[in-house]
This record gives sequence, structure tokens and C-alpha cells, in this order.
Amino acid sequence: MNRSSGFTLIEVLVALAVVAITLATGLQAMGALTRATERQSQQWLAQLCAENELTRLRLARQLPSVGDSSNTCEQAGRTLSVRLSVQATPNPNFRRIDARVQAQVDGQELVLLTLSTVQGRY
Repeated sequence: MNRSSGFTLIEVLVALAVVAITLATGLQAMGALTRATERQSQQWLAQLCAENELTRLRLARQLPSVGDSSNTCEQAGRTLSVRLSVQATPNPNFRRIDARVQAQVDGQELVLLTLSTVQGRY
């Protein structure tokens, strides 16, 4: 009796299924890493924009007036929106400043970062 050696069709199909599941899992992991990297770089650019606006207020060397304002910030070819909210504090020599950085993503405003500080009178 001749018996040929080799893999049966079932064994080949099981091996293909294992490879397919492994590749699908790997692709999902790569997608998650790519999204995390993109989010991290967006937050870094948002941090630069917020710090630039707060530094601009400090360099003016005067106490900012209470109220809201909005500016755009161009970083790495992306346009971000920086909204500053200046609020009075119990001590009239200080102001609380909140910088909120937003980006337009898929037609929606996405808040990337909120940075707060207190600025005193010079």
C-alpha cells in the first residue's frame, strides 16, 4: 500500500486561518499605534500654540483685560484655533488665563489641549 506523505487539506486550511488571524491582529495593533502617534503629535503642536499665546500675553507686560479672544495658529502646516479666556481673580493684581486649542477634524471642532495659568501685574 502506497501512502503519500504531506499535509491534508484540513491542515492547510487551519494553518491559513491561524496566519489570517495573526495578520488581522497585527494590523489592528499597527492602526492603534498610528492613531496614538497622530494624537501625540497633534497635542504637541497644540501645546506649542497655547504656550506661544501665553508668552505673547506675558511679553505685552501689562495685565490682560477680562474677556475672551480667539486666534489661529499655524504649526507644521496645520491651522489650529486658540481661544483665550481671561478671568478676574479675587486678587485684582492677577488674572487667570485659560488657553484652549482646537482643530477641525472631519467637520467637527476637536479640543486638543487646555492650558491654564495665572498672570500677575508687572
